[in-house]
Amino acid sequence: MITITNTRLTAPAAPVAPVAPAAPAEEARYEEELARGLVAADEEAFAAIYRRWGSLVHTMATRLLGDTYEAEDVTQQVFLGAWHGRAGFRPERGPLGAWLVGITRRKIVDALAARTRRLTLIDSAGRDADTAGPDETAPDRVLDRVLLVDALARLPRHQREVLCMAFYEDLTQAQIAERTGMPLGTVKSHARRGLHRLRLVIEQPPVPGTDL
Repeated sequence: MITITNTRLTAPAAPVAPVAPAAPAEEARYEEELARGLVAADEEAFAAIYRRWGSLVHTMATRLLGDTYEAEDVTQQVFLGAWHGRAGFRPERGPLGAWLVGITRRKIVDALAARTRRLTLIDSAGRDADTAGPDETAPDRVLDRVLLVDALARLPRHQREVLCMAFYEDLTQAQIAERTGMPLGTVKSHARRGLHRLRLVIEQPPVPGTDL
């Protein structure tokens, strides 16, 4: 049985690879069986799908993101998204493999966009700090912004992304779940834990020998 949780998706510890069909027609029928199993919420069929296409998804993500850890996250998001969005699969629009590749491309685009937002946020904070003149009426505001960006950067990736979308894009937790493909409960958990860790980072005493 495959295990599906709010945060991770794991195949059996020592999966037995499915027997490769001998002919294209048989392979197509096998894929159709897996697709029917997915739509029917058959976890064994989903485990086979994960074994069959997991390596392809991870390879695509690694090649385009250039980061193994991000690729692992994207792979998890792809298959969790496929599981939760299985009702949206339409075989008349294309085979299951192509559908998964489409999800993978969208998740990779989302990951690249999130990376760009983080870099832009940090760059913006740096420009604010550099351009603050001597007559700045609220220097603490710039400092607070820099400290917030630094604190966010220390959070685990998912917690950081959830909080950035909430803080800077004013998205609700439901909207964040829809955009990322994460279950709403997972988004709430990341937000709660991220806020707790953010508070600890911000409230920690200054490091001796620094200006902060």
